[in-house]
Amino acid sequence: MTVKHCKLIGVPVQEGAGRLGCEMGPSSLRTAGLAAAITGLGHRLSDLGNLSAPPASQVHHPNPALKNLPEISAWVELLSQAAYDASAEGMPIFMGGDHSIAAGTVAGIARRAAETGRPLFMLWLDAHPDFHSLESTVSGNIHGTPVAYLTGQAGFGGGLPPLRATLDPKRVAMLGIRSVDPAERRALGHCGVSVFDMRAIDEHGIAPLLSRFLDRVTAENGLLHVSFDVDFLDPSIAPAVGTTVPGGATFREAHLVMEMLHDSGLVSSLDLVELNPFLDERGRTATLLVDLVASLLGRRVMDRPTWSF
Repeated sequence: MTVKHCKLIGVPVQEGAGRLGCEMGPSSLRTAGLAAAITGLGHRLSDLGNLSAPPASQVHHPNPALKNLPEISAWVELLSQAAYDASAEGMPIFMGGDHSIAAGTVAGIARRAAETGRPLFMLWLDAHPDFHSLESTVSGNIHGTPVAYLTGQAGFGGGLPPLRATLDPKRVAMLGIRSVDPAERRALGHCGVSVFDMRAIDEHGIAPLLSRFLDRVTAENGLLHVSFDVDFLDPSIAPAVGTTVPGGATFREAHLVMEMLHDSGLVSSLDLVELNPFLDERGRTATLLVDLVASLLGRRVMDRPTWSF
């Protein structure tokens, strides 16, 4: 197993979501034993602490529904630089925070990838495509916009910071999608993003779909960013999320995804987002996320303790 230098970066952002609580996500993951899980597998670890909220940006956008745009815009700019710096060496793991953080984390990773001359791919594990623009969003929650922003779609001028490097939508795969708004459906229909919804998973199985995408990353010698939203999982096993959508990935499917990602050796950075400890049950969702990260970093079924009853 390749030893990685994992860098934990807490991003206590909740302004991009529709309800409070995600800012406690980094503390919950630390309490659930993320650091010990990583070092227990033989990897190096640096916990870089939590980023502090920056002063709000002076930005404006004509969509009156938008919530906390100046705050999120400032976070995106701060995160882009932090992700760029952390990705110089090692594997940054960004502990959110709501999914708006991806607008900054992936922007910084994309800039680093462009400078190294390697293409950046992104695996989006989520119930939602988050493909609204600042113009199309009706809820005004900016955690529903990062993929459209990162892939250079229209509708962000004057709102979020200009991108130094965009993400090619043809190098984005979404897995587990099951809640798509009409405006997102129209935008996704012609942009080139690969969308594998739960019907595709039911019909074909999760492994063939993921394998096809990973083969493309390998063929292009790409870097792979994984953005993991708690609502990728079925709420019966992961209740600590403010955007629950029934019919998500099962325990076994989620671990299979993570083990396949480990086997590929391609993952260079990771988001863990939308964990809301206020909605959890005795820390079960945070504990599950820690176990999934351990699978991504090399833990096998035979490494797990078993009990006889």
